[in-house]
Amino acid sequence: MEFAHIPVLLSETLEYLAVRPDGIYIDGTVGGAGHSREIASRLSENGLLIGLDRDPDAVAVATARLQDFPAKVIQGNYSQMRQILDRLNIFAADGILLDLGVSSHQLDEPERGFSYQTNAPLDMRMSQEGFSAYDLINSWDEQSLKKILWAYGEEKFAPQIAHAIIQARTNAPVKTTGELAELVRQAVPQKYRREKNPCKKTFQAIRIAVNDEFEHLRIGLDSAFACLNTGGRLAVITFHSLEDRIVKQKFADWCRGCTCPPDFPQCVCGNRPKARLLTRKPITAGKAESEQNHRSHSAKLRVIQKL
Repeated sequence: MEFAHIPVLLSETLEYLAVRPDGIYIDGTVGGAGHSREIASRLSENGLLIGLDRDPDAVAVATARLQDFPAKVIQGNYSQMRQILDRLNIFAADGILLDLGVSSHQLDEPERGFSYQTNAPLDMRMSQEGFSAYDLINSWDEQSLKKILWAYGEEKFAPQIAHAIIQARTNAPVKTTGELAELVRQAVPQKYRREKNPCKKTFQAIRIAVNDEFEHLRIGLDSAFACLNTGGRLAVITFHSLEDRIVKQKFADWCRGCTCPPDFPQCVCGNRPKARLLTRKPITAGKAESEQNHRSHSAKLRVIQKL
């Protein structure tokens, strides 16, 4: 199976994870094992890399690519990290990576139905099972469609696009990515169509809703932090402002200490920071990486260390 994958911000991620040869590390979104291979290659026989992914294609490819390293690959969502470690009789990890980008394989394989650039059945399921983009597009009411297009895609033409979908499916179900893309193009003003591809935000919003990505992210961040050893590091790579905002806020909460009003003479809340922020500003790709891998353009890396 071909599974192209160029890991973004690889050297920066490795630097901040500070991999120890005998440590335990978790790649919660193993994908094509780009980051995982580099982490695992730095481990001794006493170390362990655990790769998680809900996509069975990714699990199969990562298993093959990591077979010569001290690594285990398991199908599962990173939000289930604590339960998975319990099954492995592992108490905690020294470093955890979450790369939240959609894999190149998922975007480039037309039959997965993620891309608006090819015509394929509407799908977008990372796990390849359960509720699909077809189900969402053809069953949700206009208000619900409008809500997710705005909330998950920040699409300013959400009302027009949602209405166009409802109108179209009164005649026949919307079955393909090509049909959906054309509905979006016809729903937005002509000027907007000329300036940029109008489909990106809609497809992003539907993908997030189908895979319940933000809920898994919130749960997964808490789960990952709970699974860290003291001194362990959590590195998260985001690709759009909405998920980056969730990560930034969660990290800030863990790093916040006393919450007493500033005019109190002494602390009475007893709150202490749970983590130390290692990246005051998010790490982004340099010019060379951006030129070699266009999917790195929007990547942001944030890292904390558990106290």
